[in-house]
Amino acid sequence: MVIEPNAQDMKHGTGADCPVVELRQYTLRPGQRDILIDLFDRAFIESQEALGMGIIGQFRDLDNPDRFVWLRGFRDMPARAEALAAFYDGPVWNAHRDVANATMVDSENVLLLCPARPASGFSPDGSARPPHGAREIPEGIVVATIYYLAAPACADFVDYFERSLWPLLADAGASILAYFVTERSANTFPRLPVRAGEQVFVWFARFRDQADYDHHREALAQSRQWRGEVTDALARRFAAPPEVVTLSPTARSYAARQYRALPRSCAGQAPPSGFPTTTKAPCSLTSTTESAS
Repeated sequence: MVIEPNAQDMKHGTGADCPVVELRQYTLRPGQRDILIDLFDRAFIESQEALGMGIIGQFRDLDNPDRFVWLRGFRDMPARAEALAAFYDGPVWNAHRDVANATMVDSENVLLLCPARPASGFSPDGSARPPHGAREIPEGIVVATIYYLAAPACADFVDYFERSLWPLLADAGASILAYFVTERSANTFPRLPVRAGEQVFVWFARFRDQADYDHHREALAQSRQWRGEVTDALARRFAAPPEVVTLSPTARSYAARQYRALPRSCAGQAPPSGFPTTTKAPCSLTSTTESAS
């Protein structure tokens, strides 16, 4: 059965109204990624969007042939619990879960995120997702960089990213699409575990292709400021080495070019009124308590 989304589903589907985002990285059995992608693109996009979730993007990890990565968004944490219950207790998942689960080794590598600033989430350009039956891989790649921090990402760290890192990244050819921090609310759907006890800052950038990204990395490697003060300043804040994930959209994913690059004029702007400036997290300020059943 093909589910066609209505206009409101399409708004949610792009991530335009998704202040809560899951970054989901699945480790798959060898040779099973295309099986899962075919199933996902055919059955799991509109069926989730119809329940109010946003399927922001689904990708092949270019550095790991057995890794599938996708981003799913929600209006808020209570809406997340309601939508996930409806989907995973519903007919579409029940019809396809055995095939989907058979492709997976691990599906619990999940970071629960929220935008670091009110306007730092993904901003779609309003164009439509590729239709059912699409086979052409969209142009462009997306690179997700995950910083594992020793303390919650407060406004001071976000401000440092905007003032010091963003200009260097942009000058080296990166188009910044979005940046997020850990959502600290308790997991409202414990049947799907998320990683607990970690503080992250995650930024996403767009590149035309692998050669464009390689040029970006080379430019950073040649930057004395990046190799020196920036690397040293970040190292003092890290709890673990950063993780970089290079992603190619699937045939029915929103393409990298369908999300607007955030304007550089945003970098260095003062935090909005009420944004924490010391060690408090910029999203929900409740303590993290995760449980799995």
